[in-house]
Amino acid sequence: MSLLVVGLSHRSAPVSVLERVALNADAQIKLLQDTVAAEPAAEAAVLATCNRIELYADVDKFHAGVAELSTLLAQHSGVGLEELTPYLYVHYEDRAVHHLFSVACGLDSMVVGEGQILGQIKDSLAKAQDLHTAGRLLNDLFQQALRVGKRAHSETGIDRAGQSLVTFGLEQLAAGASGGEVAEWAHGKKALVIGAGSMSSLAAATLVRAGVAEVVIANRTAERADRLAEILNDGASSDSGDGDVVARAVPMDAVSGELTRADVVVSCTGATGLVLTGEAVSGAVRGRVPVAGAEAEGVARPGAVGVPPAPTRAAQAARLPAGSAEDDSCPLELNTPGFSVLGEAAVAGMAAAELEQHAAWVDNAPRPQGTGSVVDEAEAIAALAAAAAAGGRIPERRRPEPLAAGPEPVLFLLDLAMPRDIDAAAHRIAGVRLVDIESLAEASADAPMAADVDQVRRIVADEVAAFGAALRAAHITPTVVALRTMAAEVVAMEMARLEGRLPGLDDKQRGEITQTVKRVVDKLLHAPTVRVKQLAAEPGGAGYADALRTLFDLDQETVAAVSRAEHSNTDEEDRGPA
Repeated sequence: MSLLVVGLSHRSAPVSVLERVALNADAQIKLLQDTVAAEPAAEAAVLATCNRIELYADVDKFHAGVAELSTLLAQHSGVGLEELTPYLYVHYEDRAVHHLFSVACGLDSMVVGEGQILGQIKDSLAKAQDLHTAGRLLNDLFQQALRVGKRAHSETGIDRAGQSLVTFGLEQLAAGASGGEVAEWAHGKKALVIGAGSMSSLAAATLVRAGVAEVVIANRTAERADRLAEILNDGASSDSGDGDVVARAVPMDAVSGELTRADVVVSCTGATGLVLTGEAVSGAVRGRVPVAGAEAEGVARPGAVGVPPAPTRAAQAARLPAGSAEDDSCPLELNTPGFSVLGEAAVAGMAAAELEQHAAWVDNAPRPQGTGSVVDEAEAIAALAAAAAAGGRIPERRRPEPLAAGPEPVLFLLDLAMPRDIDAAAHRIAGVRLVDIESLAEASADAPMAADVDQVRRIVADEVAAFGAALRAAHITPTVVALRTMAAEVVAMEMARLEGRLPGLDDKQRGEITQTVKRVVDKLLHAPTVRVKQLAAEPGGAGYADALRTLFDLDQETVAAVSRAEHSNTDEEDRGPA
């Protein structure tokens, strides 16, 4: 049997595809059960995070395994196999081990070096153990991956290279304000956190440390929201002693009201649909309470009561005379700070990779014959989507020019969910800054790499070699055990025959002869068995087990029985805590 992983991540697929492939807890359970029920797979585990979905399996046939795992991912995600295949990657044997170890160390994360992936790997292993889909191979693999990840974080400065996705997201929200410092940007703001899971809890705690004045927790399970609010209040009181931060829990149906009061919203739930629609965000901006003192200074927030939102670029272009310089404008709305082409792609219903540069539209926009008029925005986006579908990726002509400064954001949104919690249309609402998984993927592509990354890569390479050697050595162990068992049976048969020929032997003589024969057999087998284990542990050493079975005419079923017995004896041990 051999290790195989089939999956997709932010490195192989646009977030719009990852969002569609995302599996909830029940779907993951069904996927695991169906995988081990399939013919090529004996074990299975699913690693599902906000930016990856991977299916690990122990298979006996490579090509059949790839086909089966790919088909199962497509079936359970609801994305057609033909559509999904271009985004899938496949790793086999040592490459699969190297991939998981790299993931565990944070080398393959959207934010290099982040440590949350270790908890997600541990959860993945626990789920497979509970469902009894993880056997000896995957138990050993995932537990070793956890140890490798911990080693990387303890022996290197990889933690300095990266941060949690939460911290990185908040830094992206703060970018351009207060010098980009989260503490200065967040100080005194009111925060709304939707969800009470690990990611949401980390976001709430981070905001409290950054100095927000209030944190409101909304969650479908009231007890979890209450508990998180209690922890935050206790922590704030013990840290500051003045209890300035107030944390409180509210039911989910109170979110729309809290949205009009919040300055910062972080959402990370397991919902399969949108938690905040574009209309809800737009309504919250229009209904916001003005900032204290804003009227005295003659300043009102964009979108506040009585203050119309800034006109969109498309609306401005529609009022221009035909043939003016603005006629060839991109029909997408570009005036909002933090404009995201990826967000617009989601709004238009196309893959992000198909709309990488809005300038491509400026150069290639289909326009009515004989006119220079601006095409209706909805028709223009539909035409662009059709062009992308027909010709694949739109060719990049030139990089877009920097956008003119727009209104300062008054509502900051951080969406860490997959699939998304917040409508991508919020990218287009004046006065709103939305950072989502797509935005983070775009920003992290240019993030600097720490010098410690090279050291972590060396650790991964060493650990992969050690794991592979141990795995290959373990593979030949049942054959060696079967050989020694056969030798012991030969000794027993020969001693029984000797008893018939020399019935006058006393117990002492019989014992001496037996021990002598055993020592001879052990000495003859010692060097070959030790050497064959060493050779089998080296790359390409898998054939030594077959050679040993052939040379000594060992029964394959006997070897398999030894392997099953070893597996049974270690099963409970393997299911222990990581």
